[in-house]
Amino acid sequence: SSYPFMTLICFTLLFCVVSVKNAPPPHSTIRPGSPVPVNTNSPGVRKATRFGVYRYNNSSNDLFLFKESQIKKAMVQIVRGLKYMLHVEIKRTVCEKRDHSSLDSCHFQREKNLQQMLRCYFEVWITPWTHRVHIPVAHCQ
Repeated sequence: SSYPFMTLICFTLLFCVVSVKNAPPPHSTIRPGSPVPVNTNSPGVRKATRFGVYRYNNSSNDLFLFKESQIKKAMVQIVRGLKYMLHVEIKRTVCEKRDHSSLDSCHFQREKNLQQMLRCYFEVWITPWTHRVHIPVAHCQ
């Protein structure tokens, strides 16, 4: 039996389409609106991850900013927008929060006693037509 191959194609964060190759068999458990795996290097996943990291940084008491070091797994679900489900590793950077640095220019902490890595699960819901981002889940440990 063949399984559907779904691809999320994002031209920008504001315009994504799902391409389905091979229609699912009638007995398939895959339904429209189900979460599907998506490439962890895609621009949409990277932007959604950064939103999750911003949310973590805004809620943490750490003196330093954290930044994504690796996106381990990404799923997307199309539900009145794009809902990303992300498993991410984040690490402490050398940038202090009070400096409000751009994360792109922040390097990871090199001092052994200041290094820290957290495993996070983020749910990031993007509704492109309203330019809204909602992050209902941001768990890091």
